[in-house]
Amino acid sequence: MQGWLQGLKADGDANQLPTIAIVASYDTFGAAPALSVGSDSNGSGVVALLEVARLFSLLYSNPKTRGRYNILFGLTSGGPYNYNGTHKWLRSFDQRLRESIDYAICLNSVGSWNNELWIHVSKPPENAYIKQIFEGFTNVAEELGFKVGLKHKKINISNPRVAWEHEQFSRLRVTAATLSELSAAPELLESTGGLLDSRHFVDETSFIRSVQLVAESLARHIYGYQGKNIQIFADNSSLAVNPSYIRSWLDLLSQTPRVAPFISKNDPFIMALKKELADHTDEVIMQHEVLDGMFTFYDSTKASLNIYQVASVTFDLLLLLVLGSYLIVLFSFLVITTRGLDDLISLFRRPPSRKVKTA
Repeated sequence: MQGWLQGLKADGDANQLPTIAIVASYDTFGAAPALSVGSDSNGSGVVALLEVARLFSLLYSNPKTRGRYNILFGLTSGGPYNYNGTHKWLRSFDQRLRESIDYAICLNSVGSWNNELWIHVSKPPENAYIKQIFEGFTNVAEELGFKVGLKHKKINISNPRVAWEHEQFSRLRVTAATLSELSAAPELLESTGGLLDSRHFVDETSFIRSVQLVAESLARHIYGYQGKNIQIFADNSSLAVNPSYIRSWLDLLSQTPRVAPFISKNDPFIMALKKELADHTDEVIMQHEVLDGMFTFYDSTKASLNIYQVASVTFDLLLLLVLGSYLIVLFSFLVITTRGLDDLISLFRRPPSRKVKTA
């Protein structure tokens, strides 16, 4: 699913404007598909993208504040499965569009962190674009009171497995980076929004700072304010980050399982995402793809598990003791009342031994 914010060309300029891409994978994976809501991974990435789209739509709606960059917003599926949807989406781009992308920022798990976020890249840190991205994010992070670290991981072309979404861009020679609270790449099907990734794990304060970091860094790059202490999305202004908007979308994603093979084309959640993206961007289109056959999925997302609580062994032993005592008392009472006490005692008395007389 993609949407555009078209930049403003100068009069007489026939060249294509450069593009910045903001991307987030929206689906999850877990052992119980109906419970895999992924509030942080990657619900936080989706909500951050929507809020950044909302903020820039306010700027781009006015020709006086429209930047000279196109902004492409992409919501992809297949994230837990080697970012399969991102791979197919990028393959659908024509060469001209691909070459127009200055860089792409992928958002992954940005809602639960303390004092540091990480930018993961595939190109060397000395690369001019990587330097520009990192310096821009670092300057804004310092103003917001936290740190941004840089992690470089080379791509192994012979290995089809990718650890981060930006690696799908890098394989096509497009400069890209992933912003995440995770300092190391997760293993396959790890940190994909499982059972423990629920709403109360998302720290709203940290998450709002993540959105401010992305929006402010991009705006300074687009409007040429790098290195300047100018807040475009200042608090208490008409361009401020909206906590209520963020909270409502986080609540929705935290109640919506999003395991890709079980989401239909016309799923209400997908339609809601498309409508929201269309409210803030132009030329919104959806691309339907089939996941590559790396896994086999079964069609049951919900099942009832019946658990029966039975008595413990201690209870059984106690019951046996009580019943045994009751039977002994009852037997003794019956013998005494019918035969007398002497007969009862004789039952427990050892009989006298018989001596055999020999001739």
